[in-house]
Amino acid sequence: MNTAAEKNMALMRTAYQRVQSGDLDAAAELLTENFIANLPGMPDPLHGREVWKLGTQAMLDGFPDLQFNVEDMFGADDKVGVRMHFRGTHQGTFQGVAATHRPVSFRSIELYRFEGNKIAEEWVAPDLTGLMQQISPPSGS
Repeated sequence: MNTAAEKNMALMRTAYQRVQSGDLDAAAELLTENFIANLPGMPDPLHGREVWKLGTQAMLDGFPDLQFNVEDMFGADDKVGVRMHFRGTHQGTFQGVAATHRPVSFRSIELYRFEGNKIAEEWVAPDLTGLMQQISPPSGS
C-alpha cells in the first residue's frame, strides 16, 4: 500500500510529464479548482487553474524545448518538496526579452501541498535572476 506521500510524489511526476509534453489542460486537471500559487516577487498568492496555466504557458512560449530534471523529490504528510533543474533554448519572448536563441540552465526549489488527489498549493522559487542574466543583452550594447 502506498503512503499518501508516495501517491503525492507520483502525482507530481505525472504533472511534470504533462507540462513537459505541452498538455497544460491535462496538467491543470491535477490542480484543485481553487489552486493557490505563491510566487517570488508577488505580494499576495494567485488563485486558480487559469492563472497557473497562463504562467506556465508564458514559460513554454519563451522556452518551447524546456526540459525538466527532478534532482530531488521527497514527501511528508500532505507536502512534496522538489529540487528541479531546467534546460532549454530561449526561442520566444520571455518577460519582455525577445528570443536570443541562447541555451539556458536554471534551478528551482518547489514545495507543493495536496488535498485529496489534487495539487492544492505551490510555493516555487526558480532562479529567475540567473535565468534573466542568461538571456539579457551583453552590457554596453
